[in-house]
This record gives sequence, structure tokens and C-alpha cells, in this order.
Amino acid sequence: MRQFMITTFLLLAGAAGSAQAQGFIENKDYYPVVPAQHTNVDPGKIEVLEVFSYGCPFCSQLNPFMREYRRTLPPNVQLLYLPASFNPAEDWPMFQRAAITAQVLGIFDKTHDAVFDSVWNGGELAILDPATKGIRSRLPTIEDAARFYARVGGVPAAEFLEVAHGFAVDTRIRAAENLILAYHVDSTPTIIVNGKYRITGVSAGNLERMIAVTRWLVAQETAAAAKAATPAKTAAPAKASPAAATPAAKGTPAAPKH
Repeated sequence: MRQFMITTFLLLAGAAGSAQAQGFIENKDYYPVVPAQHTNVDPGKIEVLEVFSYGCPFCSQLNPFMREYRRTLPPNVQLLYLPASFNPAEDWPMFQRAAITAQVLGIFDKTHDAVFDSVWNGGELAILDPATKGIRSRLPTIEDAARFYARVGGVPAAEFLEVAHGFAVDTRIRAAENLILAYHVDSTPTIIVNGKYRITGVSAGNLERMIAVTRWLVAQETAAAAKAATPAKTAAPAKASPAAATPAAKGTPAAPKH
């Protein structure tokens, strides 16, 4: 019985290793971004970017996996977040403005998980009516968000609102909308790897597998960068023949080299 279990384990391990070796398939598990977009990370870094909304239930479900990925992020990877505004009926434009304001103020990382918790677990930024389970008739406003960020992020509500309605945030919102179009993103959550590859829950198969595809693509990009950084080996110059090495007589044309 023990031998049977060992054999079964080895077979399963071999099958898993074979599947891992095959990797993931372009235009099935992920899609190329055409044309590829410039990244916004430090030189030598690989960009992983999540297009999301706090008002998106699937983004909320992905967030624990993203949090774990963030915790185990390879040193050559930078993780960025790009808020979308696809669904005004569920307050996405307000959440986009609030998220970008938090990024400008430098409190995004500190507050990111707390916003999801407030929106989807009955906090002051909740969009669902607990009685009807439908969308609330009164959705959270940017003023509600300012009070939330004051409590959780430590930035006074008045300062948050001033930045939220300022030029820097307006500019970033326009840039976010343009980048989402350039990435051909039409749903959330979507993960973009290094400006080149687009992963969705549908393409990957499920939310957890989105992270597996992301890790695999990051490994491919890391290997490609390492290969590009390795100087190509040049062939050693051929030794000259004795005749070719003998200087030509003065006034006489040199013999052609072979």
C-alpha cells in the first residue's frame, strides 16, 4: 500500500511538473498588448499593474491573492494599481478619484485593503444595501471618502478634498483612462505584465490562477532581461597564414587576404 502511495505521488508530481514546464498559452491564458506600452517603474524593474475598482466585487475577491503576491513580490518587480471608472451606477468614478487622490497623497498602500473592507463589509463606503442586497440609493460621495481617508490614512478631510478636486488628480484620471484604452482593458480585475501582456479572470480560468499566470510571465520577462544583459560571445579571430603575415615589398601591391 505504501509503495502504491509513493508511486501515485511520483506520477502526480511528474504530471504537475510537466504542466508547469509547458507554461501558459498566449491568446488563451493571457493576451498580448498590441502595441506594448511603456512602463512606469524604475529601470531594470518589471511592472505588474492591476486595473481595478473598489466597487468591483471580483476585484475585492482577488485582493487577498494580490495581498499575498505583494508580500512575496520578487525584488525585480514593482506592483502598481490603476483604478477604472467603467460603472458609474456603482460609484466607480468616485472610487477612481479617491484612489488616485490617495496615490498622490502617498497613502494608497496604507489604505488600500481598508477601502475594500469598508466597501464590501458594511463600512461607511459600502455600496450595497444590507436590507435589499441591491445597490444603495445614496452612494458614497467624495466627501464620505475624505472622512474615511482622514480616519484611516491620517490626512485631514479638507486636504484630501482639495487634492481630489485639483489639477494633479484630474490629470492622472485622464491618463488612467487613456492607459486603460491602450491596454484594451474592458473588465476588472485585469493584470498587465510589463506593459506587454493582459490577464483576466476569464482568460486565466479563475482569480487565483491570474496570479499563477502573472508569476509565470514575470519569470519569462526576467529570463529575457537576463539574456539581453549577457554580452554575446564573439568568435575568436582566425589566425593569419604565413604568406598573409609577410609584409609586401615596397611599391608592390599586397597579396589579397584569404
